[in-house]
Amino acid sequence: MTEVERADERPGEARSETENPARASEGTTGRADPEGGGPEGGVPDGGERPARRGRRRITELAVVAAVAYALDLITKILVVEKLEGHAPIEVIGTWLRFQAVRNPGAAFGIGEALTIVFTLIAAIVIVVIMRIARKLYSTPWAVALGLLLGGALGNLTDRVFRSPGLFQGHVVDFIAPAHFAVFNLADSAIVCGGVLIVLLSFRGLDPDGSVHRD
Repeated sequence: MTEVERADERPGEARSETENPARASEGTTGRADPEGGGPEGGVPDGGERPARRGRRRITELAVVAAVAYALDLITKILVVEKLEGHAPIEVIGTWLRFQAVRNPGAAFGIGEALTIVFTLIAAIVIVVIMRIARKLYSTPWAVALGLLLGGALGNLTDRVFRSPGLFQGHVVDFIAPAHFAVFNLADSAIVCGGVLIVLLSFRGLDPDGSVHRD
């Protein structure tokens, strides 16, 4: 082959790449999405595109937990100072009263003989929540876990520092609806947080902000 024939073939090779945009773009369509969603601009096979995480929601969790814990602590201090040893206060007739009660068991008076066990459980719950917080990118989950954390800390404080002894303290309860167990704000926060977690799980929302479908 002569040098002239080689020169004539080179422009043809260049044209074959520019005249076929689909072939030229093959090298770009396979790039990984920086958000972990498969090929750039696409959706992962067999599922939804993961939500963009943004920033972690540790601040929201901490604020909710701090508010729940502070409200529980303040109300218990007031109950011990103003209500313990006195007659119950009727809030809504006989349907709802404030009555100071020392509870050695779990929420709503369950398991009165297992005070130390419930103390350990509360401590474990707090550790688990702190571990989940490292991968927390969902605001609803931050609220739910914050309620659980604040409530667990509130009752754990009673078990550690109140009488009759270390890790055996009785929790201060004071909200007494008719025909129901006496409870406190920490119990309410734990229940609300648990219900919210169940609802989020049914909706398929995970703590990391992604959504899945069964």
